[in-house]
Amino acid sequence: MTHPNPHTDAQEKAATLIEALPWLRRFHGRIVVVKYGGNAMVDEELRVRFAENIVFLRYAGLRPVVVHGGGPQINAQLDRLGVESTFTAGLRVTTRETLDVVRMVLTGQVNRDIVGLINAHGPLAVGMSGEDAQLLTAERKTAEVDGETVDIGHVGEVVRVDPSVLTTLLDDGRIPVVSSIARAPEGVYNVNADTAAAALAVGLGASKLIMLTDVEGLFADYPQNTDLISRLTASRLRAMLGDLSAGMVPKMEACLRAVTGGVPQAHVIDGRVPNSMLLEVFTNRGIGTMVVHDSEQPAGADTSAPTSPDQEPT
Repeated sequence: MTHPNPHTDAQEKAATLIEALPWLRRFHGRIVVVKYGGNAMVDEELRVRFAENIVFLRYAGLRPVVVHGGGPQINAQLDRLGVESTFTAGLRVTTRETLDVVRMVLTGQVNRDIVGLINAHGPLAVGMSGEDAQLLTAERKTAEVDGETVDIGHVGEVVRVDPSVLTTLLDDGRIPVVSSIARAPEGVYNVNADTAAAALAVGLGASKLIMLTDVEGLFADYPQNTDLISRLTASRLRAMLGDLSAGMVPKMEACLRAVTGGVPQAHVIDGRVPNSMLLEVFTNRGIGTMVVHDSEQPAGADTSAPTSPDQEPT
């Protein structure tokens, strides 16, 4: 019978830490916006692991900001109340009644749960809504279906970000946890969490936007072709948007908005994989799909190749 060698295990752990060194140096003091949602929010083990990953980023010298939705929790509450929930172009149609439920669940339940999980590791997380301190200002959004404009109710598009309250919290060593509700002169809007995360990443001058999803990343031609696209430029993504599934459109539009707004990298990674954030940030291989600005893709380059720390945009 072969017994595990504790020295070998220790060496492997040390090698992993050394591999992370250039990335630790690269992102020390940088802001990373993490959009949290999907299955990772309802699986208890993944929820605990997510909080640990966020705390690890903070103690590793990064400055994480969490932006969350709460689709599963909202659906569950709407079902309990007997309120029908519908989606158009990947966005929740939000009536006045639905908005009250969305606001209650996101800010009063989901936000508090995430803050509690993070604060199990110390007094780090501060929960807030996009309404607070006019962090997010929105205007009414419509959807387009088959070339026609469709009213989707109290759904907003972020038009202004005032990140000053987040900057204050980050400078104080805190981890802001933001629910995707926004203010407007006429009231409150439900904002897609992907959209809110992208807007905050641009407003904060983040070095990365990380989108946790329920898929491995973006595929070349799903479902016919399940080859994962590891890296693609903003222009290539823009050309693909019309062919994507409705559920992926808001996520990839958010990545596009972030990168064209000055965020060097936007990542779509599988939140069902434990420690997926750490694998993306601190390993040479990385996982998921990374979107970069057109200027970061040399002509003829391999879009599936990982990027080294020295090659990354500043």
